[in-house]
Amino acid sequence: MDIADGRRLRRQVRAVLRPEERLPKLPRWVFGADAVFAVLVTVVVLLAMRHSVIAWQGTAPVPPAPAAPLPPSAPAALPPVVNPVPPDTKDYVFATLRALMLAARRRLPLATFWVVLIAARADFFLPTFVTVLTCGIAICAAALHSRNPAPVLGSFALAAVLVTTTFQNAASNLRELLVIMLVLGLLGSAGRFWRLRQIAARLRLTELRQEQEAAMRRAVEEERSRIASELHDVVTHNVSVMVIQAGAARTVLDSSPELAKEAMRAVEAGGRAAMAELRHVMGLLAASGTGASGAAVNGRPAEELEPQPGLGQLTALVQRVRATGLPVTVTVSLPPVPLPAGVDLTAYRVVQEALTNTMKHAAGAASTITIDHDDQWLTIEALDTGGTPGVQSLSGNSRGLLGLRERLTVYGGTLDAGHTIGGGYRLKARVPWSTP
Repeated sequence: MDIADGRRLRRQVRAVLRPEERLPKLPRWVFGADAVFAVLVTVVVLLAMRHSVIAWQGTAPVPPAPAAPLPPSAPAALPPVVNPVPPDTKDYVFATLRALMLAARRRLPLATFWVVLIAARADFFLPTFVTVLTCGIAICAAALHSRNPAPVLGSFALAAVLVTTTFQNAASNLRELLVIMLVLGLLGSAGRFWRLRQIAARLRLTELRQEQEAAMRRAVEEERSRIASELHDVVTHNVSVMVIQAGAARTVLDSSPELAKEAMRAVEAGGRAAMAELRHVMGLLAASGTGASGAAVNGRPAEELEPQPGLGQLTALVQRVRATGLPVTVTVSLPPVPLPAGVDLTAYRVVQEALTNTMKHAAGAASTITIDHDDQWLTIEALDTGGTPGVQSLSGNSRGLLGLRERLTVYGGTLDAGHTIGGGYRLKARVPWSTP
């Protein structure tokens, strides 16, 4: 056996002999009480050995009383000679060791059990009740504080066999008592370990349920965030267009009824577009909630649901914005292959959010939208010339930009937004459209 094997064996022995679990930090008086208890048991053991020696020496042979002389042909029967054997130093050492070892019964329960049992085998002077007391304490400590079921149960079974076969010189009833105590300790340990397994199983089940509940809460929060982002993108843009057109209609209602009618038709178109996108968003949520494929959603067949918007609907978006009086210049250069659906939707939402912010916060400005690409990245840049904040700017809470950052982060993109030196506002988003 080399050094590594020896170290491995020592680690395994320590793993078996240490207690079931790391003991909690106990007050000092607990360890003091254990030490005092071990000392008291030691005193009881030594006193019992001393009294046992006195009783042994008191049985010295007594000279027989004179009897009638026997006939010469019959020799006199001699009484048996008794030679008392008092305990020596070795016996006192074993007795002291088995008693003091009880102080370590919490930390080293199996080691304490075997030391006490071996010392009891080598002792012939203690009364039966003292041996039963020390062995009983060691058995209880091994059953209550041991860490592994197999070593404990195996130790009790092996100890019962050894007591039956090797305790030949002990008291007549000591072996039976020790075997009964070991059997009881075996049954108690089996019940304890079964109970611990049941508790561990319940704890694992509780932890699993808690993890599932936490995952469900995270999923609900993510879904709520997605709903809020979608509703913000749909409602904010279309309502902003409707508010601007309604304000223009009110302004020219008396002087130019025809222009007012055009503005109101734009309001109607914006409202219809908002309702269509809202139905689409709510239909997707209802479909994902039911898990049905091709089933009717709120009385509307699933196949009639409109697709998510993308850069293909960019022209209609720009026309609605231009109808509010905001000059918009658009330059688009898309890859030769269709964009992934998620990237297409994200790019559309970036342009939509940029135009919405321009209408809300820079009335009278001109906006320029540039969409370009390279071998990997799609770049969307929105730049306005700056203007005066509108009434709707008071209700801004930056949710739109936060939602855009989250969308772009999902696809590995980035977003930079801020004011320019000339007083305008620049928004630039980059998102990978192909895997390198």
